[in-house]
Amino acid sequence: MSRDRFERGLFAVLKPVVIVFLVLITAFPFMYMVMLSVRDIQELILDPGSLLPRDFTLDTYVNVLTEQGFLTFLRNSAIVSIATVACTLLISIPGAYAVARLRFFGRRQVHFLFLAVYLFPAIVLAIPLFVLFTMLGLRGSLIGLILVYIAQTVPVTVYMLRNYFESVPQSVEEAAAIDGCTRLSTIWRVVLPLSKPALMATGLYAFMIAWNEFLFALLFLVERRENWTVSLGLSQLAGSIEIPTTVLMAGSVVLTLPIVIVFFAGERLLTEGLTAGAEKG
Repeated sequence: MSRDRFERGLFAVLKPVVIVFLVLITAFPFMYMVMLSVRDIQELILDPGSLLPRDFTLDTYVNVLTEQGFLTFLRNSAIVSIATVACTLLISIPGAYAVARLRFFGRRQVHFLFLAVYLFPAIVLAIPLFVLFTMLGLRGSLIGLILVYIAQTVPVTVYMLRNYFESVPQSVEEAAAIDGCTRLSTIWRVVLPLSKPALMATGLYAFMIAWNEFLFALLFLVERRENWTVSLGLSQLAGSIEIPTTVLMAGSVVLTLPIVIVFFAGERLLTEGLTAGAEKG
């Protein structure tokens, strides 16, 4: 047997094995969390080692969504996350396009300066932001939290989109200019349709940051329970000895499920190639 045939056969066997292994180690914790969330607490105490519940119950989710206030927390997180994504893309798209296409002094250094924000740990910025937002009267409000998340996500999204915009052929933009498109209409009609995968990836990144972030949510919202986000509400469940494990797992599912849904809903755009976008145009 030749070396090439041996390697092809080996990889043909290892590929599905590795895929199955990775799926198991990533999906099993979530599935175990779901199984715990639909079990009765008495059954869990009597048989903690069993993976499959004998009787399914949704009382844990009713408890989390109503008694623990997670319906309100979900609404707050949705408002914060959607507003963060919209504002981040609104700021990042023209900024990234300017860095990618326009010529100005310091163009090569500006995107590195954006990323320099991440040289500072979040805890270093927490106290100054806390003092500033207290002076401005934004502490305890969702607007203040949205502003913090926008400041967190814009540098990385500008960097990500800039790299993608540079991969768009300039000849396509020149053809649009010949057809009479202005710079803004070229961005809207040509660049953005070709950049759907990048826009989806950056939007998903901003959404995940805003949905899962805990430190600033705790710092700014802890005094006003009606404005809590899901991550802050879940941390309070985890810190209470009176909350059953099954209810805590239900809260974890409620926190995780929207991210999973958004990811699978946008999977096609994430995998769509630049060439396919050009053919559609």
